[in-house]
Amino acid sequence: MKDRSSRRRARRIAIGAAVAVALAAMNGPALYRFGSEKYHEYTINKPEYKAANGQWKILDFPEEYRQNTIHAALLRTGKVLMVAGSGNNQENFDNQQFDTRLWDPETNKVKKIDTPTDLFCSGHTQLGNGNLLIAGGTKRYEKLQGDVTKAGGLMVVHNENPDKPITIPAGTTFTGKTNGKTFVSKDPVVVERAKKVFDKGTGRFLRNDPGLGRIYVEAAKSGAEHETGTQDNYVVEGLKGADARNTYGMAEKLALDKKDFQGIKDSFEFDPIAEKYIQVDPMKEARWYPTLTTLTDGKVLSLSGLDEIGQLVPGKNEVYDPKTKGWEYTKGVRQFPTYPAVSLMQNGKLFYSGSNAGYGPADVGRDPGVWDLASNKFRKVPGLSDPKLMETSQTVLLPPAQDEKYMVIGGGGVGESKESSKKTRLVDLLADEPRFEDGPELEKGTRYPQASVLPDDTVLISGGSEDYRGRGASDILQARIYDAKDNSMERVADPLVGRNYHSGSVLLPDGRLMFFGSDPLYDDKANTKPGTFEQRVEIYTPPYLFRDERPSLSGGPKTIKLGGSATFTTRDSSTVKSARLMRPSASTHVTDIDQKSIALDVKKGEGSVTVTVPKNRNLVQSGWYMLFVTDDRGTPSKAQWVRVP
Repeated sequence: MKDRSSRRRARRIAIGAAVAVALAAMNGPALYRFGSEKYHEYTINKPEYKAANGQWKILDFPEEYRQNTIHAALLRTGKVLMVAGSGNNQENFDNQQFDTRLWDPETNKVKKIDTPTDLFCSGHTQLGNGNLLIAGGTKRYEKLQGDVTKAGGLMVVHNENPDKPITIPAGTTFTGKTNGKTFVSKDPVVVERAKKVFDKGTGRFLRNDPGLGRIYVEAAKSGAEHETGTQDNYVVEGLKGADARNTYGMAEKLALDKKDFQGIKDSFEFDPIAEKYIQVDPMKEARWYPTLTTLTDGKVLSLSGLDEIGQLVPGKNEVYDPKTKGWEYTKGVRQFPTYPAVSLMQNGKLFYSGSNAGYGPADVGRDPGVWDLASNKFRKVPGLSDPKLMETSQTVLLPPAQDEKYMVIGGGGVGESKESSKKTRLVDLLADEPRFEDGPELEKGTRYPQASVLPDDTVLISGGSEDYRGRGASDILQARIYDAKDNSMERVADPLVGRNYHSGSVLLPDGRLMFFGSDPLYDDKANTKPGTFEQRVEIYTPPYLFRDERPSLSGGPKTIKLGGSATFTTRDSSTVKSARLMRPSASTHVTDIDQKSIALDVKKGEGSVTVTVPKNRNLVQSGWYMLFVTDDRGTPSKAQWVRVP
């Protein structure tokens, strides 16, 4: 590996020297006539430059197919699902205009997909049957302080009746017993019956613990005079008799401050063959910015998010069963910031790297560690550098997945902080006492970096911005290839498009990378011109695709059992060095839990190669994978799609 790295470095030095000689041969006027931009374009398109650094190219879709892509996932058909929902556009949301596109990298054709609800800021993951599970999204857009005209906030409805739950319809009026102010509920809520509590020793009845329901309420009238500053009990208008006696509301501050986004409970499976969304049972909790993580048995864990009143879900996590299409709560409570990077480990436990995408208290659920879901025990992993700069960082499981080494890249301060980190941090979870250590530093503090695993066991690290959402024109037009084998990181060709908030990347079956999105606050350095969502898609072709030829791979079965072997045809069996199963990406908000590259045992034959899948179900989850073989120069084949049942 060091030899390959040295050869790449030597080529880059040679190219730089050639450029310097060419520039020296030019006089000043000639240089300006030629133009530095044109000369740069000439240089980056030279074959030797591309072979050392790769190449970026913009795919500018026809206008009718452009969208504000927030989420993207590679499907088992080889097509890419690109989801905008309302696309962080209040007008689209108000008009119920929700978008999804299906892009075919082979033909470059784009198809519009009917989108049932606002899947903007949902969670998603690959299912064992090849469908994509999508859960959560947007119920209401945020309102910034100054735009809020009616005081509002959380009302907790209490039901002290142990015999029955009670339903409070939308539009119900709540009147404060002390302050006399009136608020109106925006949605219906079912308040569970009270729970009878008995003395464990004597069995004597002690009390009723009331059932609780949480709803968002707004003042009946506009104006600051309707704000409240202290807790009060509220009469629920419209109730009579025992219901009126047993049911009441309680609220703290109901004010004109900022109102966060609100989530939804809706869940769907996207069928890549039918190319449509199929609605399944809703989640127990509404979630905006959730993470979906596949577990050992193929069920999916849904974590965190903002709920239907815009507050962080209070540690109530739940699991989706693909067989029943339903959700059930997990045992115990554990709270994380939104979009937490939580991955399944080879021992069946879960690793939380500390990476997240934003919302949540600065002092709750941010420490990295290993989580035993069954017991709800959490063991912290020490040594993390820049621990207060983990928001908008990227976490990647380094290849091969069997090594169980993670890299955490960049990040920034909580909320709209200007602070950002140059650090990369490495942790070996197979160590007796896992501990973070620093890896190679980035040139600049970087929020929203993209980390894309390649089939040659390297990782492309690219993009991001120094400041929150690219403020101050701080997008970073740089890319690096990281090699875990020798812990090296080298600059490669620079991206053409800045990528910050709401951007992501997807590995394609032909070994190229697709980059999408970017949602800057401003379009200028002075922060005066409102930002424009980046709708262009960019393709990075890695250096390994600028060699004379790549190994072939064809034939073979479509299904390989766990621990099983399969034989594929190749004319290059003598040069094949490795094989990888790569789980297709589902990327959003610097979060891609699905991204994984698994090493396979390889046996070479005459005109064939036989690969063997590991036996560990925690490592190889049920589902569809891209199978790549790579030759002794690090050049991968095109992928074959295989399913591990």
